[in-house]
Amino acid sequence: MLSEKPWRAEAVIQFCAAQIACFCLGILAAGLLHKSGVNGFKQDGDFGNILIATLSFQGAAWILIPIFLRQHGTNWCDAFGFRDPKLKDSLLLAMLVLVLFVAPAAWWWQEVSAQILTQLGWPVEDQAAVIMFKGAKAWGEYVYLSFFAVVLAPVAEEFIFRGVLFPFVKQLGFPKLAWFGVSFLFALIHLDVMIFIPLFVLALALAWLYEKTDNLLAPIAAHSLFNAANLVILLHALKHE
Repeated sequence: MLSEKPWRAEAVIQFCAAQIACFCLGILAAGLLHKSGVNGFKQDGDFGNILIATLSFQGAAWILIPIFLRQHGTNWCDAFGFRDPKLKDSLLLAMLVLVLFVAPAAWWWQEVSAQILTQLGWPVEDQAAVIMFKGAKAWGEYVYLSFFAVVLAPVAEEFIFRGVLFPFVKQLGFPKLAWFGVSFLFALIHLDVMIFIPLFVLALALAWLYEKTDNLLAPIAAHSLFNAANLVILLHALKHE
C-alpha cells in the first residue's frame, strides 16, 4: 500500500512550473537555432533538436528533483526506496509484471492503434524514437539516445508522474484522477497518437506497481526495462533495413 507522501502543494506547483518553464525555454532555444540555420537544428530529427528537447524536460528534472527533495527534508535514497528492506521483492515483482502483462499488452495495443488509425485514414508515421535513431549519424549519438531511453527518461518521468503527481493528487482526495488523469497526462506528453493507448496502459501498470510496493524503484525498473526491450527491437529492425 502506498504510504502518504509529504509533498506540499506550493512545492509541487513550483516543481511543475519549473519543468514547464525549462521545456518552453528549450523549445524557444531550438526554434532560434533552427531559424539561424545552425547545423544540427535544421530538421526536426537533427540531433541538436533532440538533445535540447530531452535535456529541457527529462534532463531538467534531474536538476529539479534534488531541489524538490531538499524542500521536504528528504534525499534520493529515501525518496526512491534504496533503503527499503523489501527492495529485491519489489524489483522482482516489477520484472514479472513487465514480462507477463505490461509489455504484451502495450505491444498489442500498439498494433491495434496502428490498425485503427489506418482504417480512419490517419497516416501511420514512424514513432518519435524511430525518427531519433534513424537521424543519428555518429556512435556518440546512439550512446546518448540509449542512455536517455534506459536511464535518463525512466528516472525523470517516474519521479514526476508516479513519485510526485500520483500520490499528491490521490492525497488531495481524487484517487480516480490520480490513476487515470495522471496516466493520461503521461501518455499525452509523448505527443504520439499511435502509442498513446500503449503508454496509457503502461502508466496505469506503473502506478499499480508503485501503489503495491510503495517503492519508486519498482516502476522505474519496469519503465527502464520496457524502454530497453523496445530499444533492442528498434536497433535490430534498423540493422536489417
